[in-house]
Amino acid sequence: MIKDLGKYAIMFVVLVLVQVLILNNIQVSGLINPYIYILFILLLPFTIPGYLLLGLSFFLGITVDIFNNTPGIHAGATVLLGFLRPAIAELVSSREILEKGNMPNLTHLGFASFLKYTVIAVLIHHLFLFYAESFSFGGFFETFIRYIISSIFSILIILGSQFIVFKS
Repeated sequence: MIKDLGKYAIMFVVLVLVQVLILNNIQVSGLINPYIYILFILLLPFTIPGYLLLGLSFFLGITVDIFNNTPGIHAGATVLLGFLRPAIAELVSSREILEKGNMPNLTHLGFASFLKYTVIAVLIHHLFLFYAESFSFGGFFETFIRYIISSIFSILIILGSQFIVFKS
């Protein structure tokens, strides 16, 4: 991880800037809000220590919160994702891949495993994010529709970015 610190720092900055400058300005009827900044958490090596994963998850979330003027909602969602990521990784990939410590991208995991990994992670993150944002179950179905549609768009953008960046 130390030798790749520059790569991860650039990825952090690029994902946060794309999120706050481009994707936060995309809203179709208030239903579609793609959040791809979580790709940073997803692409951290499987062998990263838990405390560092949670710390980076919090830092990512609070950075997005600062730009969005949201009081800790993104930080909470990203810390939850960082906490559950090892369990998600064990669920979708083999022991050999987990022990190698490679970046868990489309190339190393394969399409099916990376798709499962991404779908589960995005659904968990977005569920927490959208219901913490609305902070009530009064508009349960409207929030649920926003959650589903935004999750689909986020997954598509994340997969598209993997096909562009990690061409095999």
